[in-house]
Amino acid sequence: MLGAVTGMALTVVPLSTAHMASAATPSAQGRGTRVTAWSPSMTAGGPSFDHETIRMVVHSSIAGSDARVTLSNRYSTTPLVVGAVDVAVQASGGTATRGTIRNVTFGKSRHLTIPAGAEEVSDVVPISVSAGENLLVSLYVPGSTGMSTWHSDAFDTTYIAYGNHTGDDGAAAFGTTRTSWYYLAGLDVVSAVAKGTVVAFGDSITDGYHSSTGTYTRWPDFLARRLAAERAPQRLSVVDAGIGGNRVLTDVPNPWQGVSALKRFGHDALGRPGVKDVILLEGINDIGHNAGPDGQPLTAEDLIDGYRTLIDEAHTAHVRVIGATLLPDEGNGYYTPAAEAIRQSVNRWIRTSGAFDGVIDFDRAMRDPANPAALDPVYDSGDHLHPGDAGMKAMADAVDLRLLRI
Repeated sequence: MLGAVTGMALTVVPLSTAHMASAATPSAQGRGTRVTAWSPSMTAGGPSFDHETIRMVVHSSIAGSDARVTLSNRYSTTPLVVGAVDVAVQASGGTATRGTIRNVTFGKSRHLTIPAGAEEVSDVVPISVSAGENLLVSLYVPGSTGMSTWHSDAFDTTYIAYGNHTGDDGAAAFGTTRTSWYYLAGLDVVSAVAKGTVVAFGDSITDGYHSSTGTYTRWPDFLARRLAAERAPQRLSVVDAGIGGNRVLTDVPNPWQGVSALKRFGHDALGRPGVKDVILLEGINDIGHNAGPDGQPLTAEDLIDGYRTLIDEAHTAHVRVIGATLLPDEGNGYYTPAAEAIRQSVNRWIRTSGAFDGVIDFDRAMRDPANPAALDPVYDSGDHLHPGDAGMKAMADAVDLRLLRI
């Protein structure tokens, strides 16, 4: 479960809790509930920018209005100076629909400086979005940023221009494209239909590794569309808090693969506006790297103890946790008989312990009927670890929607 960049050293930054997202509450106008529409998990190790505009695509999982944007400098070592931010409805690519650009302010100012380790949530922006619709968020940085806080594997296109082009409808100035998100950590809205948010929390399988770029075919995307297609109005937004390469118990040496789930769960899952349920699918990287606590070999009990810690943390916050069994991986480099024994033991505990508030058996849904230690070839992206687009849909279809709290 590799990220896209190599060769950067991990820098540890004290993390600020300023402007942390609040729990779901009815909006001040009484028109709905504030929920999270989109929110990737951020990591260290991103590239530097200098006098550039970064235009990023936000794919909303829910219909809503009164949007707020979250900018994160959480994993950077220097303050981030922001010259301007705007948001617009996407027409296509990096082009905005004419007349939809809205200025984004923070404390009624278009300019701000975000300290290292901190995040800022914008003032309310008068813009509406439909479920499955794309917005464009453009961020102008007037000086050199140093190492950026980012999400490496966006599986979407980001557009870069030299100079300040935040107000441009067109994309002519945006001559460079990348496939990561930078500093942009969230969009929340007031929804008239959703009563909360479900957070899909995990590693590259949840992040969407090997899903097709720009098609929104990660399993959380499919899950959001399933919810939207229900007869009753959609009751939950869905956000993807997956990070490629991430582990439950230990930080990954590659900084863009994130600090451990134990360290980031409170922020990336429980800190999202409106969170009601978390679907937890993580642990295959711990097993594949035999990465136990304190540099020791991993045991099933180690991983189970990590799950118990996350469950307790969620329950303290009055959030439910749905446990998902780990997918098979025979044929991948992660697979050994010893690793498979740990995976089987962990899955057995997930299914039978009663520690989770519900269980999704992804293992059963995705395995090869002729060889249960391997992915079904129909769902395999080709690396015998990550599902392709068809497999991502099968995962979403395996979720019993009755497990998710309305």
